Amino acid sequence: MSPGVVDERRVLWIIALSAPPNIAGALLVFVLQNVVMPDPASTTGDVQRAAVRLAAYGAVAIPIAGVLGFFLLRPVLLWLRDRRPPTERERDATLNAPRRTAAMGFAFWIGGALLFWAFAVADGDPARQMARDGISTLLGGLTTAVLSFLLVESWLRPVVAMALAGEAPPPRRTAGIAPRILLSWALGSGVPLVAIAMAQFRFDPAVAPPTPGALVFLSALGLGSGALLLLLAAKSVAQPIAAVREALHAVEAGDDAVSIAVDDAGQIGQLQAGFNAMVLGVRERRELEDLFGRYVGPEVAAEALHRGTDLGGEQRRASTLFVDLIGSSELAQRVEPAAVVSTLNQFFAAVVSVVQAEGGWVNKFEGDGAMCVFGAPADQPDHATRALRAARVLRSELAGVARRLPAVDAGIGVSSGAVVAGHVGAVERFEYTVIGDPVNEAARLTEAAKDEPGRVLASAAAVEAADPDERARWVRVADLELRGRRGPTTAYAPEC
Repeated sequence: MSPGVVDERRVLWIIALSAPPNIAGALLVFVLQNVVMPDPASTTGDVQRAAVRLAAYGAVAIPIAGVLGFFLLRPVLLWLRDRRPPTERERDATLNAPRRTAAMGFAFWIGGALLFWAFAVADGDPARQMARDGISTLLGGLTTAVLSFLLVESWLRPVVAMALAGEAPPPRRTAGIAPRILLSWALGSGVPLVAIAMAQFRFDPAVAPPTPGALVFLSALGLGSGALLLLLAAKSVAQPIAAVREALHAVEAGDDAVSIAVDDAGQIGQLQAGFNAMVLGVRERRELEDLFGRYVGPEVAAEALHRGTDLGGEQRRASTLFVDLIGSSELAQRVEPAAVVSTLNQFFAAVVSVVQAEGGWVNKFEGDGAMCVFGAPADQPDHATRALRAARVLRSELAGVARRLPAVDAGIGVSSGAVVAGHVGAVERFEYTVIGDPVNEAARLTEAAKDEPGRVLASAAAVEAADPDERARWVRVADLELRGRRGPTTAYAPEC
């Protein structure tokens, strides 16, 4: 929670907002009883007596309503005043404040109607007058309740946002979208339509029918108030949805840190919270993809996400580059483990940078060495050229690292040919790799390169598969007998 964003004064204003809806309801009752359905038998004494009773009821009911409203909203005042998250009871009171405030206001109108009905019975008023007063009072109470609900819900939105703190609101706490629009229609159009119908139904034949001007007034009131309230109801739905739409555009543009305030206790709030949960899932997915790519290489990660991870492989032509640190065992005995890890990290950083610059990927780190692949999983017709160029540049980069860390020296071997590329292992645990004679040949050339001055050797197959410009940079140096291979292997080294 951010202290100071919303304080308890907003809730106190909500208590003060109970006056306008009641005034609107009272005006409606006055219009209905004196314009739409006037009683010709009423005397000045009757009007005065009714006015006194109404004033007396108001003098008693208004303070009681204020006190009840304060106690109704007291849990909301407490957590706002203390600048802390609400308890479950306090959050429940916050989310249900619009509905409970409207219900309390309507209850006072029903209580007043019953009280005045009792007065009418005691005074011997005719049934027609009692029916008129009952209908008009019911419409006045309905108007007050709906206005109270809409005003409190709108005014309390910032408080609701703080109470929910981004979480989804519990189901069926407040009115959903459809009930909210129906309430707006009931107040804006339903009540005026009932008034028009009541104007046509005369409780006393002695009462003259309403004038055309009165009917026009009631119709205009229904059209104007109905349009206004439905516009406000539509706006209360459209604005949050527009905010969700804008946030969706931001997510599509790559912004996975966007979030929207959950400031509605109904279906709109569940939509807002659902969007935030979706963005959290997108962010976690992207973090997982990034982590997955760091472990297996972005190329393999993209291939797995696109084609799946079925075990097995496919035959293709590719190039393999091996690089292995010289003297790593002695290094581990001479320096602290943390220093060894730091040296290895700087060594591997150079390997990854050079290989990725040439479009290859580091298939695996093996202790103090690395196996790098060109031509798989993505097709690269010039894989041999890329691998040979990477070997030359990597040797230069490692020479630069050795000036800072004399312990860094490595052999590099390159070979090309037919390999099988795919997922190898078990369903529970597997990896993407390449298998074949070029892999073994590159590994053996790496061992032999440690004894060469230039520390880099490549097979004849790799040099012959490269483009002319790259091939011209390599010279034949020897025919080597490599461990585990039949016959001699023609080795090439970069020109000095």
